[in-house]
Amino acid sequence: MPLTCTVVIRSDEPFEEGFVGVKLRWFAFLVVLLAGCSSRQDYRQPDWNPEIPVKRAMQWMPISQKAGAAWGVSPRLLTAMIAVESGGNPNLVSKSNAVGLMQLKASTAGREVYRYMGWSGQPSSSELKNPERNISMGAAYLSILAHGPLAGIRDQQVMQYALVVSYVNGAGALLRTFSSDRGEAIDEINDLSADAFLKHVAEKHPAPQAPRYIWKVQKAMDAM
Repeated sequence: MPLTCTVVIRSDEPFEEGFVGVKLRWFAFLVVLLAGCSSRQDYRQPDWNPEIPVKRAMQWMPISQKAGAAWGVSPRLLTAMIAVESGGNPNLVSKSNAVGLMQLKASTAGREVYRYMGWSGQPSSSELKNPERNISMGAAYLSILAHGPLAGIRDQQVMQYALVVSYVNGAGALLRTFSSDRGEAIDEINDLSADAFLKHVAEKHPAPQAPRYIWKVQKAMDAM
């Protein structure tokens, strides 16, 4: 989406009318400024076909339904995130050491779930490669986000978008795009429609991939 850039040129010398009157040094300065005013790449490009990833993720739906019921999370959302995160491959390990169907990191989301459950330490890689444990912990982490840092978001669709982007980039990074105060950030989020929230993420979130992740998860859900 286009980014408007306003450039103000100041000089102690009179600015002559017409393009020819612009001093060469000011023209070069203007070019440098405009070069920095680039818009973000369209998060919908390149296109993504959810058909095969969703089909592979659907085989885990019985587990997603069980985990979703236990943690109050939509099984369809869990399945869509599996499709986007791993394409349904329970043994996938990313370069950043995210593991399994829902690409959980043991040291972050895994540790957070362990702490919530009153357990010490963090899950092992083999535990995270277990489909039932992975999906259960992924659902638990989404529940922790919904009832913790994102608590108070009223619109269901906005909450889904907020959960998705917080799952991959952290709730703090999202909330800080609105305000450094959590309560004020939630109030600002509640003033937005789902489309306006997505637009805000696309324009303000520090991670360029954040709006694309929301978009891909929604495409996966629509493909079910």
